[in-house]
Amino acid sequence: MARQDTTPTRSDLPSPDGPVRTCVGCRQRAARRELLRLVVGTHDGRPAVVPDPTGSAAGRGAHLHPTTACYELAVRRKAFARALRAAGGQGLTTDAVATYLTRVPDSRDRTPGPDA
Repeated sequence: MARQDTTPTRSDLPSPDGPVRTCVGCRQRAARRELLRLVVGTHDGRPAVVPDPTGSAAGRGAHLHPTTACYELAVRRKAFARALRAAGGQGLTTDAVATYLTRVPDSRDRTPGPDA
């Protein structure tokens, strides 16, 4: 009788940084805490992709590096509707995400201060 290998594969092993998610913009994998969670909600009374910085909103989520470069790449690739599996997703607006990214600068976009 052949013996089956029960050793977990590399992707099954827990990450030391916690759960890993893929950015819908650049498609790079990163720790969940480094990414901004996005969900389908409403913005100005219309269905929209909205940021969920606490990660507690109900529904399917997508993750994005909180940078304008990844945001623009995701918009260009039309990745939000696909990742969120939104019915009629072509009508989703992403204005709330763009506004959020301009108001909350990412620490990776900032230059280190003199005490760094």
